[in-house]
Amino acid sequence: MTHDNGNTRPGTFDAGTPAPADTRTQRGRWIVLTAVSLGLLLATIDTSILYIAVPVLEDALGASTSESLWIINMYPLVMTGLLLGTGTLGDRYGHKPVFLLGIALFGLASLIAAFSPTPGILIFSRALLAIGAALMLPATLAIIRITFDDERERNIAIAVWSSVSIGGIAFGPLVGGLLLEWFWWGSVFLINVPIVIVTFILTAIFAPKAAEESAVPWDLVSSIWALMGLTGLVAAIKEIASTSPSATITGISLVAALVGFALFVTRQRRLDTPLLDFTIFRNAAVSAGVLAAGLSTFVFAGIGAVTSLYFQTTAGYTPLQAGLLVGCIAVGATITSLASGSLLTRIGPRALLLVAAVLAGLGYGLATLTLNAHITWLGLSLFVAGTGIGVLITVASSTIITNVAPERAGMASAVEEVSYEFGSLLSVTVLGSIYTTITALSTSGTDGYRAVLLIVIGACAAALAGLAVLLRKTPTLNAAPH
Repeated sequence: MTHDNGNTRPGTFDAGTPAPADTRTQRGRWIVLTAVSLGLLLATIDTSILYIAVPVLEDALGASTSESLWIINMYPLVMTGLLLGTGTLGDRYGHKPVFLLGIALFGLASLIAAFSPTPGILIFSRALLAIGAALMLPATLAIIRITFDDERERNIAIAVWSSVSIGGIAFGPLVGGLLLEWFWWGSVFLINVPIVIVTFILTAIFAPKAAEESAVPWDLVSSIWALMGLTGLVAAIKEIASTSPSATITGISLVAALVGFALFVTRQRRLDTPLLDFTIFRNAAVSAGVLAAGLSTFVFAGIGAVTSLYFQTTAGYTPLQAGLLVGCIAVGATITSLASGSLLTRIGPRALLLVAAVLAGLGYGLATLTLNAHITWLGLSLFVAGTGIGVLITVASSTIITNVAPERAGMASAVEEVSYEFGSLLSVTVLGSIYTTITALSTSGTDGYRAVLLIVIGACAAALAGLAVLLRKTPTLNAAPH
């Protein structure tokens, strides 16, 4: 979801550097865009495609509710931990080979996932998918910047890239519903394989190679500490929200989270070239953008997963019907995300972010009121929520990227991606755990779903207050879209 500002990280091609001969032709450049867009689509759609598949996975693999949540969460968990560091791999070894490695690993992991005989193997394959995606994502935009040296064409290419990124996440549940309507559960992974093959071949033939390398090393240790902290946090939340929480497991998980995060922060402060320089958050606009980015996926990811689960298990919907309902959010988000770019230059990010948070909260508020009405009203309510989410996604990206110094553009891009992935991870963990616990303890099937909607409304209200405070201290913000 990163919006490029024309700056390159150390070791990458400058936007004005001539591309190799095989991308000089009009056809060659757009073939490269097609290839990296396919890779981006795979990486983003796998974030949400399983939201619709939880009941099917529980039946087919005998997965428990906790295992099902780990199957969904393992992907954003590993991605969140690795994304800050994988961009430096492209800077050091070249974005093309790193992208090819990522797409190949993604294809292998898709095969393992499609034919997983147990929940444990499926969870492992989701971790492999996340590693492949974390390698691909930073490289996609870098390859576009290397390939397109004409500013007008590059802006078009980046607009396509942004739309694919948003569309992949937004329409994942609908794609999952369509596949599960006609095929077995493994089809949601197996469909990746032919796309991986095409993407690999096109990239290998047409994508240019970077001419320089960066001396910045890949900081694997920092990524390990980040993963340790995130895993402990997720495990603690799941245990606390369970019907019979264990104080021992909760305590161990919290200690692991605190130690992991403490080691990560300490290491960043000692490194000359840290993965994350915490001073960027002193800029109120950047902090507001990060808050908005996290909110956008928090109010979509968990709701998408819980909506599909609730309507399949309680209301008797098919995966396709549940996917269409979740798709109402996606349609609203897609429309407003495309329109937000032009509004950003005229209105500015402050007003748009505040209005977006209100729209998202209003939509979910209407959903609580229409939960027992005709399904059309719930669909319209989710559409309204989606309109707010779409604005949050686009404006948050621009706000983060345009309010950092040029030499920190790469770090800001990584922070932005991590904000989205962390919001998704936290959402599915918190909302999924709360839904399953309340549903298990309640005699009414709607209690759990209504509780989740109320929590999301509260998150919108809290974020609105936070955005108002942060943006109040920022009289002017760079509103240029990218």
